[in-house]
Amino acid sequence: MAKATYKELLDAGVHFGHLTRKWNPNMAPYIFMEKNGIHIIDLNKTIGKLDEASAALRQIAKSGKKILFVATKKQAKEIVAARVKAVGMPYVTERWPGGMLTNFATIRKAVKKMGAIDKMATDGTFDNMSKKERLSIMRMREKLDRNLGSISDLSRLPGALFIVDIHKENIAVQEAIKLGIPTFGIVDTNSDPNTVDFAIPANDDSSKSVDLLLSVVCAAVAEGLEERKAIKGSKKDEDEDKVEVTAAAKEEATTAEGEE
Repeated sequence: MAKATYKELLDAGVHFGHLTRKWNPNMAPYIFMEKNGIHIIDLNKTIGKLDEASAALRQIAKSGKKILFVATKKQAKEIVAARVKAVGMPYVTERWPGGMLTNFATIRKAVKKMGAIDKMATDGTFDNMSKKERLSIMRMREKLDRNLGSISDLSRLPGALFIVDIHKENIAVQEAIKLGIPTFGIVDTNSDPNTVDFAIPANDDSSKSVDLLLSVVCAAVAEGLEERKAIKGSKKDEDEDKVEVTAAAKEEATTAEGEE
């Protein structure tokens, strides 16, 4: 399983927390020291929690469930989109649509609307519309795509949520908790690590920090997907062998009957 070394975490600035006056007391077990009015995160704790979270995410991916990544802050959104897209998982990087999980049926309707507009563009419906009507519908499609594009293939609730900055994305966290969906999060010193099931104590403001952590997490997800693929391939081979054995047995029985 992919891991990050102490030096890599240090070089990426993963250890830098927030100003001491902005801290959450529940982060005390993960704080190494205070320096120049800033809390320094214990990277040994970060490594342990990152390994724990990665192992759990690998198993979720292996089970075939989707992991929804959430990061709407400017310095993280592009990194998350690129990393997560590479492993085929859904993500939200623009704005968290309130009720996206707790009111999932409504979100699915919006996704179906996108599909209907796409169909209109190919089945000739647009040809019978005025230019103004077409533009209006396409603007609606663009807006839906901007907000829901990456989750358009999410046909059911995700198996887990991975959040960059649980303080900023608190609505997403609360919705997941309400539905009993496992939560993973990069947790800085201003947040409550007890809010999520798997807290990774780390700097959530630095793009270098987020990129390094996401690279490890997404590598674990990729491993889980590969393991699932291998298991499926093995099962397929077994099924084919069973078919061959059954066919051979039937042929043998038919030959024996003919000889009698």
